[in-house]
Amino acid sequence: VQLVESGGGLVQPGGSLRPSCAASGFTFSESAMSWYRQAPGKEREWVSYVASNGLSSRVAPFARGRFTTSRDNGKNMAFLQMNRLRPEDTGVYYCSAAGFDYWGQGTQVTVSS
Repeated sequence: VQLVESGGGLVQPGGSLRPSCAASGFTFSESAMSWYRQAPGKEREWVSYVASNGLSSRVAPFARGRFTTSRDNGKNMAFLQMNRLRPEDTGVYYCSAAGFDYWGQGTQVTVSS
């Protein structure tokens, strides 16, 4: 199993980012995908979920109205569209595949003016 996150960066409050997750080593279309994040000094927390077929998804309460998640099973990739970013969204963002205890290196998101 390999999960490679990318697409983070530095953005001003109110801005947008779209982290991506490239998956390999398993049958991507059979696994639900989730995003998590970890802020400095805090525990990792769940951000979003998208079903294996992409037809259902949900996000954490703090992300409602701002974040959406999607996937492209043809490209073995998952995405997290983040809009109206806030400084408290700063952290390392990780993707996770259901059924696998594996974490990639994550992608750093920094929201600061």
